[in-house]
Amino acid sequence: MEYNQLKGFLQDKMRMSHIYQPVMIKHLLRNHGIASDIEIAKETSLQDPTQIEYYQNITNNMVGKVLRNHKIVEKNKKEYALNGFDGLTQDQITELINICNAKLEHYIEKRGEAIWQHRSKNRDLISGTIRYEVLKRARFRCELCGCMDSEKQLQVDHIVPKNHGGEDSINNYQALCYTCNAMKSDRDDTDFRELDKQYAHREHDCMFCKIEKSRIVEENNLAYLIMDGFPVTHMHMLVIPKRHFREYFDIFQPELNAIQDLLLKGKDMAKKDDRSISGFNIGINSGKTAGQTIFHCHTHLIPRRENDVENPRGGVRHLIPGKGYYNV
Repeated sequence: MEYNQLKGFLQDKMRMSHIYQPVMIKHLLRNHGIASDIEIAKETSLQDPTQIEYYQNITNNMVGKVLRNHKIVEKNKKEYALNGFDGLTQDQITELINICNAKLEHYIEKRGEAIWQHRSKNRDLISGTIRYEVLKRARFRCELCGCMDSEKQLQVDHIVPKNHGGEDSINNYQALCYTCNAMKSDRDDTDFRELDKQYAHREHDCMFCKIEKSRIVEENNLAYLIMDGFPVTHMHMLVIPKRHFREYFDIFQPELNAIQDLLLKGKDMAKKDDRSISGFNIGINSGKTAGQTIFHCHTHLIPRRENDVENPRGGVRHLIPGKGYYNV
């Protein structure tokens, strides 16, 4: 490619969705036109401030604290100093570096690629399509701290860690910024040992635990969508978690994701069946005094149409007689 062609591509034809193209071309230009994919990847990582901030957090909040506690280093503002360095000879420095190298080689040989899993698993194991769906569901914000994808890189994290039995399922994924993901890690104090048993829990005398397959309109790994047996309106549906638990407040986050997934599918299904549907009531009766009669948590999806009641204003407020209407 001649100079004018390359210049024309850079100035007029190159369409950028990220920094990658000019970084790669610049690196090739600086290295006599040839570079390995690893070299280009390293150069790209140097342009990513989130990578630096990620390891800066680890330096200050993890390794730096440990070494300070052992009196190996001291910190003055943003600068670290190795205690006693001025008293070391060059031979001693070389010997200590060799010991560090030996420690690194032994650790990497023992643990293998798993030591980098916290940075690589989201890219390698989760497809781009699934990652996009998880980020879209989170509205491209971290689901812990709320920061935008434009502020910090978002990663797809297992809510229940894989090494504690968590599924590779969109309902077990959440969007976390790299800072929250690093802090969460897979070592929080939640006891996951009985989790599989909890998800598998069913009650033999519960009608929702033994739903007939013929009634299931749609399902995912954690919930069912069925037509209500006593519908309030046409296309009235129920979303029922597969795990048996009594009330909404006993729900797990992956089950919330699963229910939301089926509510959206049910909404689309109902509107496709009946174009006159112009609204929905989404309701959960939690507890006997709130009207719950089947003590297996479930969510009602009730389609609404123009003029299906004389005055719909107030919606669910009509559960308490006389409280439906109010002035604002």
